Amino acid sequence: MEPLRTGDPSRLGRYRVLRRLGVGGMGVVFLARAPGGAIAAVKVVRASYAEEAGFRARFRREIEVARRVDSPWVVPLLDADAEAETPWLATAYVPGPSLSETVDTFGPVSLRAVRTLGLRLADALDAMHGIGLVHRDVKPGNVLLAPDGPRLIDFGIARAPDATALTSSGVIVGSPGFLSPEQARARGGEIGPPSDVFSLGCVLAFAATGVRPFGGGAAAGMLLRTVYEDPDPTAIPEALAPLLRSCLHKDPAQRPTLAQLRATLREGTQDDTAQSGWLPERVTRLIGERSAAVLAIDAIEPTQVPAPAAAEASPETASPETVSPDAMTLTAVTTTPPAAAPGVGRRGLLLGSTAGVLAAGGGGAWWWSTRRKPGTTPSSSEAGPRPELVVAFQGDLTGSRKDYGNAQLDGARLAVEQVNAKSDHPFRLKLRTYDDGGDATRSSALATRLAKDTAVSAVLGPTTDACLLSAAPTYAKATVPVLSVSVGIDTAPATAGQMQFPSHALLRVTDFLLAAPCLRYLSDHVDARNAFLVDDRAQGDSAWTLCDKTRQGLQQGGRDATLKSVSAGRIDYAALAAEVLSAGADAVVFTGDAPRAAKLASALKSAGFTGTRMATERAFDPRFLTSAGAAATGWVFATSFIDPTAAPSTRAFTTEYRTRFGAAPGWYAAEAYDAVMFLTAVCTKDGSAVRERGAIARRLREVTYTGISRTLKFETGYGFNHDAMFVFQVADGRFRYLGQYKDAAVS
Repeated sequence: MEPLRTGDPSRLGRYRVLRRLGVGGMGVVFLARAPGGAIAAVKVVRASYAEEAGFRARFRREIEVARRVDSPWVVPLLDADAEAETPWLATAYVPGPSLSETVDTFGPVSLRAVRTLGLRLADALDAMHGIGLVHRDVKPGNVLLAPDGPRLIDFGIARAPDATALTSSGVIVGSPGFLSPEQARARGGEIGPPSDVFSLGCVLAFAATGVRPFGGGAAAGMLLRTVYEDPDPTAIPEALAPLLRSCLHKDPAQRPTLAQLRATLREGTQDDTAQSGWLPERVTRLIGERSAAVLAIDAIEPTQVPAPAAAEASPETASPETVSPDAMTLTAVTTTPPAAAPGVGRRGLLLGSTAGVLAAGGGGAWWWSTRRKPGTTPSSSEAGPRPELVVAFQGDLTGSRKDYGNAQLDGARLAVEQVNAKSDHPFRLKLRTYDDGGDATRSSALATRLAKDTAVSAVLGPTTDACLLSAAPTYAKATVPVLSVSVGIDTAPATAGQMQFPSHALLRVTDFLLAAPCLRYLSDHVDARNAFLVDDRAQGDSAWTLCDKTRQGLQQGGRDATLKSVSAGRIDYAALAAEVLSAGADAVVFTGDAPRAAKLASALKSAGFTGTRMATERAFDPRFLTSAGAAATGWVFATSFIDPTAAPSTRAFTTEYRTRFGAAPGWYAAEAYDAVMFLTAVCTKDGSAVRERGAIARRLREVTYTGISRTLKFETGYGFNHDAMFVFQVADGRFRYLGQYKDAAVS
């Protein structure tokens, strides 16, 4: 729930408007109270739609449908006015979360809950089909959960199967990923009750596994998979596989009827009418919290007065709200709303608008002039009631990678300060800090704690691979959006040997992709003809993959390359240097860490090797400079982070960072700043805050943000950025920034 805004109506018919529940492409959903005290969800249509005669006809149909359907599992219509200047519709308010929010937040539901969902939603659809109507948009977001069973909502696109006035072939109606193949083909005349059965099958599969049967991503891809491909096997629970596969049959005639579906779901159950305890305890508790939050809302009633009267009001009677020039203007007695219980955010009853691509930021778009200095008082406009999004920073602040962790934390702090200084932004950020010390056990415990804290909308971190690996299962199960800027392992693909963590945004390249700058530098900058690639087994499989990809690229360019694997234990560095010379190599690439790279550097210098020497950011550490001494000079490093003190796009950031923290920004500080700004863009939609974890996780792959260090945009097969790699070279006892790897490779 959010406070009302200037311009929001104070009353709709007999309903007093209390709060905002949601906003979408069609309009706004408000929480309202009837004169007798009943709470309602009131859906109001945008003026642009209300002016269209065709839309008003569709809205009248929605009212007609809602009044005719008689089922305890359908949210009842309380009142409506299709002829009002601003058409609206009021339904009973269900304080429970949607099925989509529940699965995204708490994970898949039990088999018993899936059976209950199927039985009750089948009853709801049967009531509709019995009077000749088809819902056409059965999806998790249109299913609200209550202690006694689910409720089906939103009749905005329900209509008789043979109705042609408002729908016709060539127009796709429904939500990609949950609509039927006949809907995906836009064949309006073929859409009947079997279409709802297909959608119900998708909903039940999603509820049982948390996986969309036809994947996610772009709408076009989901539509094609719905029409031509089988459902994802991981979306089909074994216990219900025959039933769900029959529901998802491409041929409508081969799908079961609702009666057959109910009979199958009842098999093996002793009492399908007993609903108590069908929901997880966490969801039941959330419903109670939301109910309490609604009851706690201040009962002061806003009033509407004509604009001229407002303009003539005396200072004693004038409202603190700004008066607009509209004929009817909201004049409200504003009060600070009570703190909402964790997780009070709720999906409205609106048809969701398609998520667009948001481009923001950039090196030139730096608004430090708007940032309020720490400790100063916010302006009066900023002090208004804005919702607060909690972001948990989890990182290594005291362990071996504390330099990286603290740099990220400080970069994130600057971003949070900048966002909060914008008084017109729809929400504020609150950054909570948690130190895992680089310890995997502590990281796992922190993940458990943060996953249970429903006030936390997203996590920034962890700092190290080991800490992410230990925390990932917990975060993945709870669908916690996690943005990592210094981790080098990919958790997104569901392939052998890798975990599936769809709510994780890996905002740097994976380690093995650093083969690209190595290959580019060796081929275009120094024209190496015979490279010696050292796979340090202490770094795991990513080191071998990096070497192998570099070798393949060199060989394709007609160059020679030798791949040598060395033990994860003790290395004979003198023997290794001698082997480099014996192979006639003119370049060496080493994949180990700083202490081992320093020893190899010294051995190569002692052996008289004068060719190109390269390493990755695994060895990019001051310890390399101090241990290798003069032997470090000339070494080239491929990294995933920028040098904010040298790159033009980060100069303003560096200046502010020095002012704020008294030192130059460390590695990954600029990347952490971009991560917070990217998350801010993800959580901003249609001028409102997106706070539910599942919605944030989905939008991570829909939003584009151009920052000071890179552009963050998810591409299937490539991740969030596959070109954000940079090159440094040791000179005068320090790491000198050469630039983005494609530019740095130009002589």
